[in-house]
Amino acid sequence: MNKAELVEEVVGQTGLTKKISREAVGAIISVITDSLTREEKVTLVGFGTFRVRERKARRGRNPQTGETIQIRAKKVPKFKAGKNFREAVR
Repeated sequence: MNKAELVEEVVGQTGLTKKISREAVGAIISVITDSLTREEKVTLVGFGTFRVRERKARRGRNPQTGETIQIRAKKVPKFKAGKNFREAVR
């Protein structure tokens, strides 16, 4: 499912207009992104938790040359599914 299909599902379940649903979906994505940018945790009870995690620096290998390279540490978004969400998917 892509963003447009998600908007259509919101329209179908809420009866809101497509424009309002698109704005709502966009606002939710924006708020989650902004919070993670500030390294704040976002918890949606029953769904899951978004947070920023730090990946340590590590050694890797260039697949074209076989040369060993150093991969820098970086911050990445992580999602941990909530209990209700995990059970629904099972």
